[in-house]
Amino acid sequence: MGNTTRRGAEGTKPPEEGPPVALHTRLYEAIMREDRSAIQVLLRSHPVNQPMTILANSINYRVLLNQQTPSIIPIHLAVEFCKAQSLLCLLEHGADPEVRDTRGLTTLHLMLLHWPIISTTRTKPGNRIQRILTDIQNNAMMCLRILCEHGAQVNAQVDNSNKHSPLHLAITYGTYPVLSILVQNGAYVNAINESSMTPLHMAANILNKEMMEMLIACGANVNCAVSSTGNTALKLAVCTASSKAGRLLAAGVSCIRLLLIHGAKVNARDHEGQTAIHEACFGGREAIINLLLEFEANVNILTRNGESPIHMYLQRSSNIRDTGLLAKLLYCSYPLRLTNNQGILPAGIMLPEFHLLRENLIKLSQKPLSLEDICKRNIRNIYGEKYKQHLKQLLPVQIWNSLYGYYDLAYLLI
Repeated sequence: MGNTTRRGAEGTKPPEEGPPVALHTRLYEAIMREDRSAIQVLLRSHPVNQPMTILANSINYRVLLNQQTPSIIPIHLAVEFCKAQSLLCLLEHGADPEVRDTRGLTTLHLMLLHWPIISTTRTKPGNRIQRILTDIQNNAMMCLRILCEHGAQVNAQVDNSNKHSPLHLAITYGTYPVLSILVQNGAYVNAINESSMTPLHMAANILNKEMMEMLIACGANVNCAVSSTGNTALKLAVCTASSKAGRLLAAGVSCIRLLLIHGAKVNARDHEGQTAIHEACFGGREAIINLLLEFEANVNILTRNGESPIHMYLQRSSNIRDTGLLAKLLYCSYPLRLTNNQGILPAGIMLPEFHLLRENLIKLSQKPLSLEDICKRNIRNIYGEKYKQHLKQLLPVQIWNSLYGYYDLAYLLI
């Protein structure tokens, strides 16, 4: 760290010679106070990109312990605690925004990892707590803009097994406000990580509609597939939403509709040949299945292993007990394919309680359709669920009912 010529600074005495740790502690405290004058003086004795070490008996040591290390690079400290003035001072004195910590994280990565996640739902607008929370967010935004203005690499990947870009980190840690700023500064909205997932894949996988909307508005490709699996954002959203109920299910349906409205291919297949309707049928959520049917999902499409959506639906006993939804799927499925390529029936209908249903479904699958039923199916295939209400206005009631009335399953369960 070497000797330097001592020169005074206005309002600040030059640091006295002493152990390096004492110098580190003073620099640490100056950064936390956002004391630009003190920082400038201390940087004469401490290289700006060199880590600071804090003694265990220091009051600041407990903060650093949270990072599993008692040392930290000055610019990293400034962004982790949103000290905008300290950050600007360090950058003006040669701090490198691309310097990485021991985990392979740049300054921008750390900024996103430590972004203040605050909830204002229980605070009244204009009160003291609300003002403090607003100030915290504003300081974070200021730090992000300062970093971008000083050339922080907005597409730099974390140097670890995930290879997340800043946008991926923003999705992971729920830092919605940063998305537009990163994209405006050149962040690649369709960047992929080590798992070949884009930020939109990740947002869809966690059903974060706000982030999905922002990414789509910034040009995210809604039909980009994960190279290792073939999954699209639509299929990921359907998979996650199918495990939800109540308000979470409704939120998931909203995310799925968002993707479909913006051009997601409803019948896109993954590497196993599965589509979103296969995933939805296995999950058994009627709201999701109805939405996919509204956007003309093909209920007769087969996977590589010859599994139809109805085959997926019949895998689970809880699905089978929903006879109304089962009736709708049966009415849409033709030819009715119950087995896969190995001739194996779905596990659900193999349960003893469903033996009568199993026998009747097998008979139904072997029964050819009448010419009338073929005509009805062709009409439904042409107009789909989306336009059935329009047809209701055009056709006599009896004809419409015959087109869109579902099986009475009572005879199947006898």
